[in-house]
Amino acid sequence: MSLVRCPNGHVYNARRYGKECPYCRMKLEEEEEKKPEGFEPPVEILTEEVKPVCGWLVCIEGARVGMDYKIHDGKNFVGRGDDMDIQITGDNEINRRNHTVIVYDHKQRNTVILPGDAAGLAYLNDQAVYVPTELNPYDTIELGKSRFIFVPLCGVNFEWNEVSG
Repeated sequence: MSLVRCPNGHVYNARRYGKECPYCRMKLEEEEEKKPEGFEPPVEILTEEVKPVCGWLVCIEGARVGMDYKIHDGKNFVGRGDDMDIQITGDNEINRRNHTVIVYDHKQRNTVILPGDAAGLAYLNDQAVYVPTELNPYDTIELGKSRFIFVPLCGVNFEWNEVSG
């Protein structure tokens, strides 16, 4: 995680909010410009693990039309809250925590949608999701008042662990 502290002392996730503190709207650009000569980033930044993308959800209807959300290997919890792997803001009918779960399984090479443990339902191609269901390319997922299209990257034709580096 890339937590930073703004000049007012607020701690926030810089990967999610960038250079502007979400609490006081103070920007961190001034700090970055004053780097001493020979400045090296902290070791934590250099060793931060990159989680390769395995697919995307793209909003095609609702508050965030055009926005894309990365799906990573393993479980991706979906909701409005800051602690969600896929945070969808702007649609208050999407539960804050665990509205649904999207899982990429690298051993099975497939992506599955699971019902969340919240009150809201997820719909896959206009059918409610009550059991784990495999996603196919360009399936539509409805959460709250928003609709998304599933765009896979990993699967039968591509897998990150097969890429030689």
